[in-house]
Amino acid sequence: MNSDSSKTSYYDYDLPKQFIAQHPIAKRDESRLLVLHRKSSKIEHRRFFEIIEYLNPGDVLVLNDTKVIPAKIIAFKTTGGKIEALIIKEIEDGIWEMLLKSNSRLKENESLFFNDHHVAEGFSLPYSVKGKIVCQNETGSRIIKFENGKEFTNILKNSGQMPLPPYIKRNFENESLRIHDMERYQTIYAKKMGAIAAPTAGLHFTNSLLEKIVNKRIKIAYITLHVGLGTFKTINEENFKKHTMHKEFYIVPKETVSIINKAKSLGKKIIATGTTTCKVLETIARNCKIKESSGWTNLFIYPPFKFKLTDSLITNFHLQRTSLILLVSAFAGKENITTSYEAAINYGYRFYSYGDCMLIL
Repeated sequence: MNSDSSKTSYYDYDLPKQFIAQHPIAKRDESRLLVLHRKSSKIEHRRFFEIIEYLNPGDVLVLNDTKVIPAKIIAFKTTGGKIEALIIKEIEDGIWEMLLKSNSRLKENESLFFNDHHVAEGFSLPYSVKGKIVCQNETGSRIIKFENGKEFTNILKNSGQMPLPPYIKRNFENESLRIHDMERYQTIYAKKMGAIAAPTAGLHFTNSLLEKIVNKRIKIAYITLHVGLGTFKTINEENFKKHTMHKEFYIVPKETVSIINKAKSLGKKIIATGTTTCKVLETIARNCKIKESSGWTNLFIYPPFKFKLTDSLITNFHLQRTSLILLVSAFAGKENITTSYEAAINYGYRFYSYGDCMLIL
């Protein structure tokens, strides 16, 4: 193994800014698809709707049905000071964990006011709901307790903005863009609310494509992993093995386990849609028996890694210095990923969350 392969910088690459997709393509399944054959290192350039040609009857396509919370929202202090809030998770009814960005110091027991309007001209009463800062965590997030938890949930639906990554530039006050992102930064099969980032490999599927996949007798199975901050967190350690992964909640239903076990017994392939799905599959594969389960995973996949359940991987192009670039390098081999990313840049692919896609066979 290369002596530099445990260095985070070993997986760096150069990407000109113009390749970072700021908006999704008009039709989901017309994004470009780079097909990488791991064993031969062969690369093909296709469109996403052609992915069905690489799936065979009896194979299992595993999808992550988590649903993204519109987790960015504006709050105001009693003084009228504006605060940008990012929801991390609901701890219990009416109590939420958030990251708060303010120009002034925030204090314990301080009140925050959330309006049921997307654009507020400034702080004014009456407000829709009031929350209080209960405490600050070691990670810097705050625990907020609301007077009316149900009302706050409604405010999120009406006024929240999708938690797009910082490299996608948005005007918070552009209502048409907010509505567009509410639809497009969500998979068409999203069901269980709880993620603060989309499982982006799934953004390319359409209802008609999934119907064609089913008609080809390819099984579709669902898992849930509520994508959190940890998935996209930058690795600051030069030796990535020192990096600490945040835990994320997952669910693997009984039906999915049954479909996977049957396919494996018949020698069929398991295709993971996205690194989040792959992480869940490999988490349950490390149990004594593949069975219905739920819990928290902080599985950190990096080279070398023995994949036990994932045979093929559908994945977008990832940022450097994240656990995601390490996962795909572990799955495909670092040299294959380097070559594929270089080819994608040379062919003008669009990168990251709203960008194009890879199929690694």
